[in-house]
Amino acid sequence: MSEKDVSPLIDHLLELRHRLLYVLGSFFIAFIISYHFSDEIFTLLVKPLASIFEGKTGRRLIYTGLAEAFVTYLKVALFTATFVTLPHFAIQVWLFISPGLFPTEKKVILPFLLLTPIFFGIGAAFAYYVIIPPAWKFFLAFEETKASQILPIQLEARVSEYLSIIMQLILAFGTSFLLPVLLTLLGKIGVISSRSLATKRKYAFLSILIVAAIVTPPDVLSMIGLALPLYFLYETSIFCVYFFEKRGLHVGH
Repeated sequence: MSEKDVSPLIDHLLELRHRLLYVLGSFFIAFIISYHFSDEIFTLLVKPLASIFEGKTGRRLIYTGLAEAFVTYLKVALFTATFVTLPHFAIQVWLFISPGLFPTEKKVILPFLLLTPIFFGIGAAFAYYVIIPPAWKFFLAFEETKASQILPIQLEARVSEYLSIIMQLILAFGTSFLLPVLLTLLGKIGVISSRSLATKRKYAFLSILIVAAIVTPPDVLSMIGLALPLYFLYETSIFCVYFFEKRGLHVGH
């Protein structure tokens, strides 16, 4: 490799380093701010459970380890900072790769890069407002079994456990709602076709059920709550890919 070939490579690596430093710097700032408001953020996450307990006395969240509550608030700040920094990370990725793309490639990739945080936010909101409230009611229904009439059964969830399960749901739904973005992008660049997606419906449905069972808590409500929207998004992806195929909107056209 000649010196002329090495020089542009070093320039690209230096630019990549600078952009990563920008992202890390923004993440650190977001983390500090998020930790300052971690109590308010955790209060928002606890609200679905608190709404069910409204009017009832003696209900609480507990922590059994000395540092458990502190670590939970650190995790809240970490998750929040990650979500806040993702758009900035996407912008830095775009600024790094866009100079090397053709105009047609830019037209394809940029809209999907912009849609990614939007669809993730829609999925997270769907989990928070639609799935979590009935899921919590389902879990709390076990306080009123026949056994509880003999000996009271009452939930006293740990703060770390509660944060873990609610973030699991938010991440699962947020990530799953990116399916149409990913499949439509693959369709636009010619990797997949609407015909191939349509012929593999039954395999897609089975895969969706398996994924939903893995990434959601062990209850049927959460699994179905993820599987049905995910399959709807799969069907939507088929339509979107077909739409771009009919209009000839592919890279290189």
